[in-house]
Amino acid sequence: MSRQNINTDKAPQAIGTYSQAVRVGDTVYLSGQIPLVPETMALLEGDAEAQIRRVFDNLQALAEAAGGSMADLVKLNVFLTDLANFPLVNRVMTEYFREPYPARAAIGVSALPKGAAVEMDGVLVLGG
Repeated sequence: MSRQNINTDKAPQAIGTYSQAVRVGDTVYLSGQIPLVPETMALLEGDAEAQIRRVFDNLQALAEAAGGSMADLVKLNVFLTDLANFPLVNRVMTEYFREPYPARAAIGVSALPKGAAVEMDGVLVLGG
């Protein structure tokens, strides 16, 4: 199968040796997104809810650049520096997803790049 790198200026540019997303067949692997503002590449200032929303916006931009939408997301991984913010993730998710929701993991971590409170990555399946 061929491999296609997905790039968009509507999501933060990669800050290391990785692609924003990679498509192989009908599957798209979205790299981890932290609450970076794409235009400035600066960490979004604000509370945890604002940071969670920014991460979902970044994932949505990548999904759209791949020719899909958040409805195509089948697996979501959530990394939080404070698991007390997990209810916020659930609440904000209802703004971006409808049932059936993606499979999901939520993991507490001690630190994330650039001091972010949240990071998420995911897998899309396109074409039905």
